[in-house]
Formats: sequence, structure tokens, C-alpha cells
Amino acid sequence: MRTSISESILDDLLRQAALVAEKSYSPYSGFRVGAALLLDDGKVVTGTNVENASFGLTVCAERTALVKAVSEFGPRIRITAVAVANLNGAASSPCGACRQTLAEFAERDALIAFPAGREIRTMRFDELLPLQFDMKLEK
Repeated sequence: MRTSISESILDDLLRQAALVAEKSYSPYSGFRVGAALLLDDGKVVTGTNVENASFGLTVCAERTALVKAVSEFGPRIRITAVAVANLNGAASSPCGACRQTLAEFAERDALIAFPAGREIRTMRFDELLPLQFDMKLEK
């Protein structure tokens, strides 16, 4: 576990993710997900999943939060932690598309917390996506 992220901060991120999951637009699956991103400056940005009748256009909570963070704070954001929650009691780590999208902005040692059965699993981002596609440009 990343030493700079306290258990109370992680608990707060998970609480915020669960709260935003209540705003989910998921009439097709009923799978309500929320995500909370902790940025390196201490700001927290949340997002929820938004489904679409054309299922391929559905946007996951993690990507919603990421797009919101970039649109509010600019392209130089860095993510130090991500918390995912759902209101369905199901395991739900970030999907492959979310993992790769987060890779553009997440620190390699960012803490990722998500439901895994009856517990919350935490791991480093580089453990969650060890072979990310990376073409980062000089910033």
C-alpha cells in the first residue's frame, strides 16, 4: 500500500465513490458504479457510469471522473489514488479500457481500491496494468 495515502483518505475516497454511484444512469444493466480520483494536489474528482442504448457508447465511472478532472484542472493532472464502488455488491475492478485511459494520468504507484467480493482490494496501478501501452509525450 502506498505509504502517503492514509487509511482514512482511502475510506473517504471509497465513501465518495459510493455516493456518486447513486447518481448513475444505468437503466439497461442496473449496475451502478462510482469512482473517486485523488489528484496529486489533494483535489478529489468523482464520476459515475452513464449508459446508452447503444451499449458501446456507455462510459464507465472511472473514465467519467478522469474526463471531468482534465476538463476542470487541465492536462497536467496526476492521479495518486482511485477508489471504485458499486451499489450492487459485485466485484468490480476497473475494466481494460479504464485501466488504459487511467494510465495516461496515473502515477505508476497510485493506489487503486475496488470491490473484490466481500472485501475491498487495494493494489498499485502498475500491478493492475503491468504492460500498459505507453507513448507519453514530453510535458
